[in-house]
Amino acid sequence: MKTVKSLVLAGLLALMPALALNGSALAQDNSVAAAPAADNAAAPAESASNATAPTAEAAPAAPKVAAPPRMKPTEGIGMPMPGEITLQKQFSPTGHTARWLHDVLLLPLITIISVFVLILMLYVMWRYRRSANPVPSKTSHNTLIEVIWTVLPVVILLIVAVPSIGLLADQYKPAPKDALTVKVTGYQWYWGYEYPDNAIPEYVSNLLPEDKAKANGEPYLLAPDNRLVLPAGRPVKLIITGADVIHAFAVPSLWLKMDAVPGRLNEKSVFIEKPGVYYGQCSELCGARHGFMPIAIEALPPEQFDQWVLSQGGSLKGAAEKTAQAAPAATEKKI
Repeated sequence: MKTVKSLVLAGLLALMPALALNGSALAQDNSVAAAPAADNAAAPAESASNATAPTAEAAPAAPKVAAPPRMKPTEGIGMPMPGEITLQKQFSPTGHTARWLHDVLLLPLITIISVFVLILMLYVMWRYRRSANPVPSKTSHNTLIEVIWTVLPVVILLIVAVPSIGLLADQYKPAPKDALTVKVTGYQWYWGYEYPDNAIPEYVSNLLPEDKAKANGEPYLLAPDNRLVLPAGRPVKLIITGADVIHAFAVPSLWLKMDAVPGRLNEKSVFIEKPGVYYGQCSELCGARHGFMPIAIEALPPEQFDQWVLSQGGSLKGAAEKTAQAAPAATEKKI
């Protein structure tokens, strides 16, 4: 038994140097392996920080476009004036034609005819009264008078018809192809505006309370909370419809009026010559709150209108087409 123990003991003593060498080598290997791991763990952090900095510098966050300030109305532009008995001052080409036709041609013509008929009636009443003509005249036919009162009205109608037909043609002339398209929808009892060309969804326009309208310096019953924003100096095509009953979209200072009929799309072209705020109302009896459907068109300069479109999250009309056309040209130059 002692012999067996001595042999086992001798074997263990013989193996101890080898185990000691293997243990130190294993410890060295583990330390070497741990060091690269730590280095590798630190390296991604450094590379990540290095990669983040250039990216942040190369692609800064896009600044949010602020909407232009709400335009203040100007007295005498786009609104009725106290004591006004004529048409409002016009700010569109068709409006100028219509007001010229009314002020220069029709109103003087009506006045002249009315005064002439009044004078003629007063003269006949005095000249052919019973005391002055106890024996009435038996004249029953006068060729000259009959020719005059037949030809003269025809000439007057022709004079009026020529500019009137021209005005009608201008009022219903289609908008040019590059015109901005805006959809207008009448509801009981407010308006909805949508910009399909600029990818701006419909928003609604309601009457402002009297205190808020006065605080904004706007005429009560004509001021809404949200205006229809359009560019001045650019052609606009309005697609007008109704959602429930017949309404009418009317802005007198732009010579603009079109029925909003449910199930029907009516088109109206408008060109606003000057920036400003132009007021109107629903002009078709549409229900209990018919008188509380105001319209306000805010005509902005083209640059401010583009700014407003971007502030609403929309896109500028034609920007995509221009980018698509520029891309092939840039590719060809590189080749």
